[in-house]
Amino acid sequence: MADKRYAETAPKPKPKAKPRKPKARPRKKPVRRGPLGWLAAAVRGVLRWIRRLVWGIGWRVGVIAALLIGAASVYRAATLPPASDLVDRRARGSVTMLDRNDEVFAWRGDQFGGVITADLVSPHLRNAVIATEDKRFYSHFGVSPRGIAGAIRINLAEGRGPLSGNGGSTITQQTAKLLCLGKPFDPEVWKDEAAYEADCRRTTLWRKVEEAIYAMGMEIAYTKDEILTLYLNRAYLGAGTRGFEAAAQRYFGISAASVNPSQAAILAGLLKAPSTYAPTANLQRSWDRANVVIGLMEAQGYLTPIEATLARTSPAELSAAAEQRAGGYFADWLMEITPDYFAKTTTEDVIYRTTLDPRIQTAAEEALAYVFEEKVKEGSEAQAAIVVMSADGAVRAMVGGRNTNIAGAFNRATQASRQTGSLFKPFIYATALELGHSPLEMVDDSPLCMTIPGSGEWCPKNYDGEFKGEIPFVQALRESRNIPAVKVSEMVGRDNVRAVASGFGVASDLADGPALALGVSESTLVDMVGAYAGILNGGSAVAPYGLVELRLQGDDIPLMGMGGGIGERVVQEAAARQLTWMMAQVVEQGTGVRARIPGWQIAGKSGTTQASRDAWFIGFTGDYVTGVWMGYDNNTPLSGVTGGGLPAEIWHETLVRVLDGMTPVPLPMDEPVEPGPVLFGPQPGGATDGNFLIDLLNSILGGGN
Repeated sequence: MADKRYAETAPKPKPKAKPRKPKARPRKKPVRRGPLGWLAAAVRGVLRWIRRLVWGIGWRVGVIAALLIGAASVYRAATLPPASDLVDRRARGSVTMLDRNDEVFAWRGDQFGGVITADLVSPHLRNAVIATEDKRFYSHFGVSPRGIAGAIRINLAEGRGPLSGNGGSTITQQTAKLLCLGKPFDPEVWKDEAAYEADCRRTTLWRKVEEAIYAMGMEIAYTKDEILTLYLNRAYLGAGTRGFEAAAQRYFGISAASVNPSQAAILAGLLKAPSTYAPTANLQRSWDRANVVIGLMEAQGYLTPIEATLARTSPAELSAAAEQRAGGYFADWLMEITPDYFAKTTTEDVIYRTTLDPRIQTAAEEALAYVFEEKVKEGSEAQAAIVVMSADGAVRAMVGGRNTNIAGAFNRATQASRQTGSLFKPFIYATALELGHSPLEMVDDSPLCMTIPGSGEWCPKNYDGEFKGEIPFVQALRESRNIPAVKVSEMVGRDNVRAVASGFGVASDLADGPALALGVSESTLVDMVGAYAGILNGGSAVAPYGLVELRLQGDDIPLMGMGGGIGERVVQEAAARQLTWMMAQVVEQGTGVRARIPGWQIAGKSGTTQASRDAWFIGFTGDYVTGVWMGYDNNTPLSGVTGGGLPAEIWHETLVRVLDGMTPVPLPMDEPVEPGPVLFGPQPGGATDGNFLIDLLNSILGGGN
C-alpha cells in the first residue's frame, strides 16, 4: 500500500523536449564590388596595416624612451647635491638699511631672510602655495601629463604657441627652473645675473624635456618636503626678495612661519607675476589677486567658508617699513656713496645702520606734497628737493623729487648740480667777518661797472633795480643785494672767498671772476646744506653722511664707520656766531620771512638764479639745517617763484612738522656791539688750510701789507 501511495504521489517525469532546428539564415547574396569598391577595401587594409605598424613601433619607442628618461632621471638623482646645499645660491647679496632707531626701512639687492622649511612655514602659506601652483604636488612624480596637456590646450585656444603662456609646470619643475637645472652662475658665460636668469627661463621643447628629467631626478633624490623647501626659499617674490621668509619680512614685518590666511594669499599670489602683484607696487591689485588664491584654498578644502570670508573682508596690510616702499632717495644715495663691493655688487648680506629719522622723513614728504597740492597750479611739472641735516652733517631726511614712492629715480638732492645764486652770499660775509669786519660795517650800494678781460664791461644789478647808497653788511645780506656782495667779495679777495666756500664744502669749480659773488657756480642741495651746517656748528667744515656703521649679517664687528662728520675749522667761532645773527635777520625782516615759526629762532638765506631757473631756501634752527630747491629738470624758468617764496614755504611746512612738540633751542649767535676795523681793497690769497684767514689777519695786524 505504501509503495502504491508513494508511487501515486511521485512526480511524473516530463517528456523530453524536442530539439529545435535552427532557423536557416538567409544566405547573403555575394556583393559584387566594382573597381572603386576594391580600391576602398585596399585602402582600408593599408590603413589598418599602417596603424598596426605605428602602434607596434610606437609602444616600443615609448618603452625605450621611458627607459631612457628613467635612466637619465636616476643619473640626475645621483648627481644632485644635498637639498640643504641648494637653499641659497644667490649670485648677488643684499643690503638691509636700519634707521636711527634700528628699524628696517629699506632693502636693496637680492634679499634673503633666512631658511624657512616646509614643516616650519605657516600651514596657511604652504596650503596657499600648493592650492595655487600644484594641487597634486604630493601625488605626482615630478611632472603632470594632465597639467601639460591642459596648458597646451589653453595656449592654443588663446592663439599662442603650445609652449607660450601657461606652462602646466609642477612645483618640482618650477624648482628645477629656479635651480637653472643645476647650472651655477658663471660670470664668464653670462654678463650678469639678469642674463643668467633670463637664460634659465628660456622655454623650448628640448628645454622642457631637460626640465622634466631634472624634476624627476629631484623626486628620486629628495623628499616632497625637501623639494617644497627649496621652492619656498628660491622663488622670487618682488621688491628684491628671494624666498617667502624674505617676502614676509619685507611686506609684513613678520616671519613666514606666522602669516595668516590673508597674508599667505598675497604672498602666494606673487608667484604668478612678482613685479605686477607686489603690494608695494599696487596694494589693491595685490588684494584682488589674493582673493583668487583664497577662492582656490576654499575650493580645495584648505579654508572653511567662514575662514575664507574673514580673509577676504580683512585683507593684509603692509608693515610700516613696507609703506615706505623702496626707502626712497635716501637709500639710493647711500647705495651711490658706499663702495660697490658693499653695495651694488655685494655678494654678501650687508646691514647698514643709518642716520635717517623716519619721523622727519615723513614730515618732509608731507610738507612737499601739501605745498604742491595747495599752492602750485595743477599740472605743473616743476620739481623740488629737500634735505634735513643735523649740525654735524648727519642727514635725517632726504626727498629727491615729488614722486617719493620709487627707487632708482633721479635724485635732485644729490645728483642735480645747479647754480646757487644768492645762497652763496653768506660765504662772502663769513670771509669778511673772519678778517675782522663787523656785520654793522657800511658798504656802498651804488652802481658798479667792471672791465672783465676778454669779456668787456660787466655791470651787475640788484634784483629790484634800485640802489640804496651806504648800508650795513647786515642789511645787504638781509635784502640779498647784489652790488654790495660783489664789492665785499672784491674787498676781501676772491681767493679768500673761494677758500672759505670750499672749506665749508661747496666743492664744485668756483668762478674766477667777480660774478663769483652772485652764485654763478654750481652745487648740489646736499652739499649746500652741509656748508650751512658748518655755520651752525660754529665754523667747522661738515661732510654730510648717512651711514653710521656697516657690518655683515650675523657679525657684530663693523667693517665701516661714518663716512663724514665735523672736520677742520674754517672760520673762528666768533665769526660764525655773528654770521648766524646776520642770517637770522634775513628770516626776521628780510627775504626769508615766510620761513618764520613763532617761538623759534631761525637763520637762513634765500637764493634765486638768473632768469629764475632755480629757487632755493636753506635755513637752520638750533637743531637742524634744512634746505629746499625748486626748479624744472630741463632748466625752464620758474614763473613768479623766488627762493623766498615757495621754497621758503616748503621749508616752513617741513619744520612746523619736524619741530612739533619739541622745546625751542636758541641759535648760537652774537649780536654785534660796534663796527670792527675796516680793510680796504682786495686782500691777497692765503694758505688753503682751515686757518688761513687767521694767519692772514695776524700778518696784517703784525705789520704786513
